[in-house]
Amino acid sequence: MQNLEFYKGKRVLITGHTGFKGSWLCQMLLQAGAQVCGYALEPPTNPSLFVLSGLVDRMDSRIGDVRDLPHLMQVFDEVRPELVFHLAAQPIVRESYRDPVGTYGTNVMGTVNVLECVRTHPSIKSFVNVTTDKVYDNQEWEWGYRETDRLDGYDPYSNSKSCSELVTHSYIRSFFQDGRVAVSTARAGNVIGGGDFATDRIIPDCIRAMQAGKEILVRNPYSTRPYQHVLEPLAVYLMIGAAQYTDHSLAGNYNVGPDEQDCVTTGELTELFCNSWQDGAAWKNCSVEGPHEAGFLKLDCAKVKRSFGWKPVWHVQEAVEKTVEWTKAWLGGEDVTACMNRQIEVFFG
Repeated sequence: MQNLEFYKGKRVLITGHTGFKGSWLCQMLLQAGAQVCGYALEPPTNPSLFVLSGLVDRMDSRIGDVRDLPHLMQVFDEVRPELVFHLAAQPIVRESYRDPVGTYGTNVMGTVNVLECVRTHPSIKSFVNVTTDKVYDNQEWEWGYRETDRLDGYDPYSNSKSCSELVTHSYIRSFFQDGRVAVSTARAGNVIGGGDFATDRIIPDCIRAMQAGKEILVRNPYSTRPYQHVLEPLAVYLMIGAAQYTDHSLAGNYNVGPDEQDCVTTGELTELFCNSWQDGAAWKNCSVEGPHEAGFLKLDCAKVKRSFGWKPVWHVQEAVEKTVEWTKAWLGGEDVTACMNRQIEVFFG
């Protein structure tokens, strides 16, 4: 757990801490002994991992909107963070078609506001902006996108994250050339794991179908995505944040995704889920016309592997199994925080 040991006693601020990924990241940092403050809206789902894991009682949780610069600035003033991880976002492609203005407001101006706080607070030494693999101009070719490829997401969510990358690049060139703070962006693939209750995501849809005793309906079974367990990218965010804290030359833009064999179709992922869940779990193709979503997307992660010697820990089947393990623990009334801690310890073991 070398990367986690660095964070003992460090003051860390996380935006978007009440979300799925944010909750897991808070738990990892608390387990490492960090002083964790979160800034986000109320949990976006009900149930929510943030509530189920009791994080609200174990950390400094501030409820606010990243579009509210004065409030955000006040929190930075009070916390004086050393490291900042920006996860706050409107993260759902289909929701971005329903509310493009809100999506751009959160994902673009929210990033501007966080960067402005980073710019004006000398306590901060390391900043990581979490974006997405969908920032690229997706030509649906068979090889993985590299960090130098063109940014131009198609839908409002993906495009707003491309804009977030450009905003970050501008701030780096305009304000952070003095070396005071190291800034990176991390472009992660699709994540799965225990405690994701979002709409329009395949694994949460599978779990809801199991709860209802129904067959799983798969909207885009032939879409290929770089699926990975949520701990994979979070571990990389923490690795980048720690490494660039002491060596600013390691700051940059990094793809974070699984190995090529773990880039599977949605149908294949659902089949893995059914095999792991058992109890008669089954799915069927329910392709429907809807807003454009990419059909094929892979990442080239050679840069992060070369820079840090990183490699994925769990393959996609193990990622599904860990997700099912957490979900059945939750449904069985077990201590989900203990389950999270066990999985974190196994992952870093």
